[in-house]
Amino acid sequence: MAYRAEYIWVDGTKPTAKLRSKTKILKDGAELPIWGFDGSSTNQATGDKSDCVLRPVWSCPDPIRGGDDVLVMAEVLYVDMTPHETNTRAACAASAAKFADQEPMFGIEQEYTFFKDGRPYGFPVSGFPAPQGGYYCGVGADEIFGRDIVEAHTDACLEAGISISGTNAEVMIGQWEYQIGPLGPLDASDQMWVSRWLLYRIAEEFDVMATLDAKPVKGDWNGAGAHTNFSTKAMREDGGWDHIIAGCEALGKKTALHIASYGEGIEERLTGEHETQRYDQFSYGVSDRGASIRIPWQCEVDKKGYLEDRRPNANMDPYVVTRLMVETICGDAASR
Repeated sequence: MAYRAEYIWVDGTKPTAKLRSKTKILKDGAELPIWGFDGSSTNQATGDKSDCVLRPVWSCPDPIRGGDDVLVMAEVLYVDMTPHETNTRAACAASAAKFADQEPMFGIEQEYTFFKDGRPYGFPVSGFPAPQGGYYCGVGADEIFGRDIVEAHTDACLEAGISISGTNAEVMIGQWEYQIGPLGPLDASDQMWVSRWLLYRIAEEFDVMATLDAKPVKGDWNGAGAHTNFSTKAMREDGGWDHIIAGCEALGKKTALHIASYGEGIEERLTGEHETQRYDQFSYGVSDRGASIRIPWQCEVDKKGYLEDRRPNANMDPYVVTRLMVETICGDAASR
């Protein structure tokens, strides 16, 4: 007997990396081996030195093929087994290890938009639908498009053992969101990449495209973000309020660094409108969806909990975002 392992990795496409995958047939009981691929076809190598290495870092049951088949998240290495320059996971792993004593946790809200025949799923052939507003968490065939794909994706994530914690229709027609977490930085990032792969793969079956474009429709329509919820052990415990405020202040000191690393097209999305703060300004507040950082109202009541960085784009690299938040907030806490 044999089983199939679908190796998934992040390529070197710029400004926004893409997911790639291919299938390896393995003997029953065989461990997942290191594998390779043609980096000259993925923007990760030149033709004269094209070999790149795939090292498995996380795996789960394959909910599409079933049986003993698996999905494998792999990181990219050079042939000398050092991290490839496009491998953002390695730096994330180092930061996670350095600040493990603070027990950082993440919950990532992944927004995305379905497209069909070159336009957002549900948009008419010409013109525009009714203005946004009624579509958010809506119900009914006049407001909701793509729910069958969303349900199939949710089922697949659950069957795979991915820590998906919710789904909802978003403000713009054809736009949706799901959440991953709470998890540590590496698990949250690995599972986010695999859940994205599943989203794309399942949407194929419906002849629909899912995009993480940060501003898929110009004009008076919401962009697509990946709001990132963060806490440390100190924030979650009694007396955590002061640590939450300190975390917000720490993020404010490195606004330019974070904005530059939070995804392509961030200036188009963070305009100060559509529930955003401007990309070149920084603010935080309780229940404020127009702030850079929102503190949920319940956290103010309980005086502990977490903060929500509302700036990351839907197309952000979770390895980069989780690393930066850990380094900025946990690093600041360690220095106090």
